[in-house]
Amino acid sequence: MAELEGPAKTHGVGVFLELRKRLQTGLLIVGKNVASSPADVVVTGGESSLHIKTPKGELSLTLPAGVTFEQGSCTPTPAGDFCEEELHFRLRICVTRSPDEEASDSAMETLRAKETYCFHCQGCMTRLLEDREFKRVLPLPNCNWNAIVDDWCCHPDPFANRKLLPRAEDCLLGDTFLLLAKDGGCAETLTEEVSLIGSKDGPDSKKPCRRLALISCKSCSLVLGEAVAPETLKLYITQVVVEPAVGDRQPEASLNRSLFLQQTVAARLLGLSTSLSTFHFSIQTPDGKAFLLVWLLNGDSVTASVPESSLGCPDPHDPSPGAARALKLLYASPSDTGAQQRDIVTSWEANAIGHPVVLPLSVCEELLQVIDDSNSTLPASMCCMRSYELGSFKKEEKNVLSRRKWRI
Repeated sequence: MAELEGPAKTHGVGVFLELRKRLQTGLLIVGKNVASSPADVVVTGGESSLHIKTPKGELSLTLPAGVTFEQGSCTPTPAGDFCEEELHFRLRICVTRSPDEEASDSAMETLRAKETYCFHCQGCMTRLLEDREFKRVLPLPNCNWNAIVDDWCCHPDPFANRKLLPRAEDCLLGDTFLLLAKDGGCAETLTEEVSLIGSKDGPDSKKPCRRLALISCKSCSLVLGEAVAPETLKLYITQVVVEPAVGDRQPEASLNRSLFLQQTVAARLLGLSTSLSTFHFSIQTPDGKAFLLVWLLNGDSVTASVPESSLGCPDPHDPSPGAARALKLLYASPSDTGAQQRDIVTSWEANAIGHPVVLPLSVCEELLQVIDDSNSTLPASMCCMRSYELGSFKKEEKNVLSRRKWRI
């Protein structure tokens, strides 16, 4: 395993738990301000629950369905360079897998032909398009398809200067977007504004500026995608909610933006990782500029983090800390000025590492904030690895810390 390096930032984690379902193991980290020695920490289990007793108080965690703690399996392990700050424990769990557990709710995975769908703005849940029943739902070639077209054809490129556009009843699926034909109601719900991508005064001054016709929601001004042709919409999956049209059911209130974004991107990265057999992704803006470099670690973790400050303040009105299934990853930002981070970026660029994943600039900025926030909730020993920072995207959110007992 790679040697861990000192953290860039931390928020004083009191208790941190990570369960790995496939390995059926767990890691428990307790801050030295919560318990000074392993003897001060007692871990027991009940039916789908885990109880952690420390001098600061007791935590009762409800475990995910099908997960149980193996009694007596919690043992202290060395904390390495962080032995002055943290106590580490390993434990074992038993997992009964559910066939529906890993089912994806991503629009990219669930869209089907001959079914009717409604499209809503993720920001305000305004209906954007008339209900659509698609005759064809087809995947587009991945974003590198044009680079290898010569390997497919024994004559000049037949696709040169031609766009792959949908017909009126088609839905074409890209890595992170949908291509749809406009309908008669688009003028009532969408606005279009031309924006220039690239600058003659920027570092890539040799590249000409590109004009993008940005499509936004008329109700809340959220940028949804682009008009790639006069009658074709390109809608990013992070900006729209796609649901089956069932009777007269009204859409629910606007979803939590951060959680929706994390779930959508996590599902897409896992799907692409499986189909392309890669764990490296370069999250880019529409002008092709890398914004975030991501290296997937695992998608079977369940994590819970309780700040030290919460352990010392038993406020009955304070909501219980939540736990979530999470996609763990390493990441680096090309904008980081650190020497080690610059070396990572140079290596990725020189070796063409990372499947490009294109998202609007505003979404890239949101993702970086989300992942930085997740890093700040980790114990000091887990914040960095091999010059990368470690973070996660939530795949779901559940309140699994159901009860808290406090020593007065």
